[in-house]
Amino acid sequence: MSSKSESLSHSSIAAVDFAEYQGLARILHHCLIRYPETDFIDGLKECDVAGSWPEFGGREQNCIGRQLLGDFLQQWSSEVSAEDAEKALITLKLDYGQLFFGPGEPTAVPQGSVYLCEEQLINDRTTVELMDFYRAHGVELQLDYKQPIDHIGLFFAVLDQTFGRLQSETDNQALIRFTQVLLQQHLLPWAMRCCELAVEHANTDFYRGIALLTTDFLLQLQQDFQVLALDKRLFR
Repeated sequence: MSSKSESLSHSSIAAVDFAEYQGLARILHHCLIRYPETDFIDGLKECDVAGSWPEFGGREQNCIGRQLLGDFLQQWSSEVSAEDAEKALITLKLDYGQLFFGPGEPTAVPQGSVYLCEEQLINDRTTVELMDFYRAHGVELQLDYKQPIDHIGLFFAVLDQTFGRLQSETDNQALIRFTQVLLQQHLLPWAMRCCELAVEHANTDFYRGIALLTTDFLLQLQQDFQVLALDKRLFR
């Protein structure tokens, strides 16, 4: 990086509240990586996640996403019958499954290689490239079960760790550069399309809102770290 780009990056990075960003990344990680559970949704409601979510640049995705998430959480109640509560959770689980997991092919496949490789395979060339990138930078992922590391939810786990370090290492240019490359080469080229499909196919306001807020957060990170996604052909 040139001294000019380093100066620009430092200027934009200095204004970031990395404690807040770490919290957002952790929420998105939990929302996207696994099926929802009642305790988790209860926690989002109790913490007023929708109301406290930053507005950033006031983009449409942010406004609509916060509204949808807020409306969903407002209607989510622990004071209903056990039967109704179970139905609400099942509806949410079914939506997560059809979007990100299966059975059958998910409507918003969460693995990057499916978008970036012509054969649309999981664990393809781009997954190996990400694995090599992580290995070169000492990144280790704690997985609940064996799965491709280019799952969108796992990217937010890495960002969670990175933002935690940047809270006390704001001048760490190597760490900033790591984040820029992670975003530019490995996440941004396809993640917006994944979110777009999730918005299109979600059956609940919860996942529609989360997909919009994910898009907005990625746009904000793109702005803060001053990167443009590599122009890669997408195959879905």
